[in-house]
Amino acid sequence: MDGALKRLAASGLAYQAASLLAALLALFTLPLYTRFLSEADFGYAETILTLVILASILLRFGLGEAFVRYWHAADGPEARRRLARTTTGFVLVSTTVALVAGILLAGPLSELVLGTRNPTLMAFGVIGIWTFTNLEVAYAILRVDERRRAYLVASSVNVVLTVTLTVTLVVFLDEGARGYVLGNYAASGVVLLGLWAFAVREHLGLPRGGAALAGLLRFGAPTIPADAAVFLLNVIDRAWLLRAESPDAAGLYSVAIKLATAVIILVRGFQLAWPPLAYSIGSDREAQVLYARVTTAFIAVSALMVAGFALLGRWVVRLLAAPDFFGAHTALPWLALGWALYGLYLVLVTIAGRAEVTIRTLPSAALGVVVNVVLLVLLVGPLGIVGAALALCASYVAMLALLFALTRRAFRVPFQWRRLVPIVAISAVLAVGGDLLLPTEGFAGFLSRLAVLLAIPPLLVAARAVRPDELRALAAGVRGLRGGAAAP
Repeated sequence: MDGALKRLAASGLAYQAASLLAALLALFTLPLYTRFLSEADFGYAETILTLVILASILLRFGLGEAFVRYWHAADGPEARRRLARTTTGFVLVSTTVALVAGILLAGPLSELVLGTRNPTLMAFGVIGIWTFTNLEVAYAILRVDERRRAYLVASSVNVVLTVTLTVTLVVFLDEGARGYVLGNYAASGVVLLGLWAFAVREHLGLPRGGAALAGLLRFGAPTIPADAAVFLLNVIDRAWLLRAESPDAAGLYSVAIKLATAVIILVRGFQLAWPPLAYSIGSDREAQVLYARVTTAFIAVSALMVAGFALLGRWVVRLLAAPDFFGAHTALPWLALGWALYGLYLVLVTIAGRAEVTIRTLPSAALGVVVNVVLLVLLVGPLGIVGAALALCASYVAMLALLFALTRRAFRVPFQWRRLVPIVAISAVLAVGGDLLLPTEGFAGFLSRLAVLLAIPPLLVAARAVRPDELRALAAGVRGLRGGAAAP
């Protein structure tokens, strides 16, 4: 079981190493972007980038999730190759049709999405949809095949090219929001072509075999509304702030999301590494035990990160953003919590996928959207961006509760409640108490809050909520990244 935790840690870090690089580069780029982009431009650009991911979910038709689910069940290399070719071919066709239609309708689409006419910005976003969606499928092939080195190289090159191009367009050529969007996806297009040519060429093809495609769609299609509804939570809040509050508020909120990098990297790495590992376990009994241990480990790590943002968020914003964006710190800890809750939601989604009851994710996702919309209306007026972040957290709590109720009998996981409760309680009490009682500025304030944060891990060990052997397994997985990344 410790071996599985090591695999998860090594794979998660390998798949998010590029994000760590991006976070490091953000120390230099985010201050530049927040000085050369207005708050409104930042809001427009981030809305487009969010739309790209939402459209990608729709255009994949759930095949990405189905591909990962059935890869290990395929009977031999040839069957896996057919599975991959069916997936890549179908997604290529669907995204190309959307590309042509989106460019032709770029003007009206920009008015619908942004509330202003900017067909060039919208066209760049449509190109981004095509590039991002096909690149995600190429990355999925590397993930299920555990080709960590190829993934690490491709994603790192993507980050370096993206930063170089975006800085050139935004800072030196003064292209504003258009340069920000184009810089993000032109580089990704170069990486996609490189992967197609050198890394996944044998897995490319046109969709063939109606039975194979039908099987993938039977699993994946029910996930489309659910995935779209979940991701709408990341669209609705910014869109609501953009229209009901102001473009400036949407820009502040977008910066707060950017600054929640540590939790986002954790969750994204978990999202990429967890499903291939979870579906590769043949024994249901072993899977049940693993799912419970992974949930405990994820909550322990994410709780520490959320506490860090609650205690030190003001200093993070001062360090990484221009002074005009300091107000973003108010939403930062709540957005970090929202991302952590999303990571827990992924565990339950994987449980539904293993039991092949993916349709059960839809009611929980729909509930989350309803709760989010109602609370946005009620909270944004009096609380601003904090209200939007609180609405997001409440939505995920509602989704977790309902999906847990819907999946607990389909595939029973013995969650370790006697450990989970102390982890959450200790982290929450110290984080909230420290934020309310300790100074909010100055060197003394920083040191006192850092001391409280550093006290959390030993207290978790003392309370037997976290075991030393688990810490050693996670550390071994991180140390083993070099060897894992070198795997073919």
